[in-house]
Amino acid sequence: MAKKTKQTSGKKPLILVTNDDGIYAPGIRALIEAVKDLGEVVVVAPDKPQSGMGHAITIGQPLRMSAVSLVDGVEAYQITGTPVDCVKIAVDKVLKQRPDICLSGINHGPNHSINVIYSGTMSAAVEASIESIPSIGFSLNDTSHEADFDGAQEYARVITEKILSGKWDKHLCLNVNIPAINTLEIQGIKVCKQAYAKYDEDFEERKDPAGRKYYWLTGEFVNLDKAKDTDVWALEHNYVSIVPVHFDLTNYELKKKLDKVF
Repeated sequence: MAKKTKQTSGKKPLILVTNDDGIYAPGIRALIEAVKDLGEVVVVAPDKPQSGMGHAITIGQPLRMSAVSLVDGVEAYQITGTPVDCVKIAVDKVLKQRPDICLSGINHGPNHSINVIYSGTMSAAVEASIESIPSIGFSLNDTSHEADFDGAQEYARVITEKILSGKWDKHLCLNVNIPAINTLEIQGIKVCKQAYAKYDEDFEERKDPAGRKYYWLTGEFVNLDKAKDTDVWALEHNYVSIVPVHFDLTNYELKKKLDKVF
C-alpha cells in the first residue's frame, strides 16, 4: 500500500465522496456532478442503502469491493459494508494519498438535530474527521427518490469551495442541511447549533403470513428547541444550515463539577 502523503501545492485537491443511500442513489450522483471539476474525485460508497447505520463497522465478515461505472471520468467503487467502512477502506486501500476533503451525501432526507447520531451520512463524515480529513455531510430535506437536487448541488459546491480554499483544523466536520425548495427561494446560509429534538417512537405489533409477531418502528419527530439559531429553525425558514460537529463527546462543564467531587 502506498504511503499516504499530504496533497502538494499546485495539484488538484483529492476529494473522497461517499454516502449512506448507496452508490446508485441520485443524491451521490448529484454531489459528484456538483464538485467533479473542483479536484480529483474518487467515490467509495456502500453497494446498497445503509441509512440509520450510525457509526457501525463490519466485524466478523469480509468486505468486498468492486469498481463501478458511475460518472464519466470519475473513479468509483462499491463496498459491501457501512458508510464508515467505506471511509476506512478508502483511506487504507483505495487512495494513494490522504484526501484533502471527504464529502458525504447528498442524503435523501434531513440530518438535522438528533438525526446526526443515527445518520450513516454524518458518521462517514465524522469518521473522515477522526482520520484528520476535513469533511462535510450534505442532506436534502426531501426523502423522495425523485427529489430535486438543484439547490443542494449549488450550495454543496459553494460550501465545498469555501472549505477547500481556506485553512481549517484537520478535524473540521460540518453537518449541512438544505431545504427542499426552488433554488431561488433559498434565503442563504446560517451557521447554527444542533437543535434539541427527539423522536416520539412506537413499535407497532404486527403478524407475518405465518401468524408470527413482529414489530415495525414508527414515530414522529418532535422539536423541543424553540431557539432561532438551530438547524431545524433554519430549514423551516428556508435557509441552508451548517452545524460544526466533532467526535469528542466529553461534557466539559460536567467534568469541571466532577473534578471538584472526585
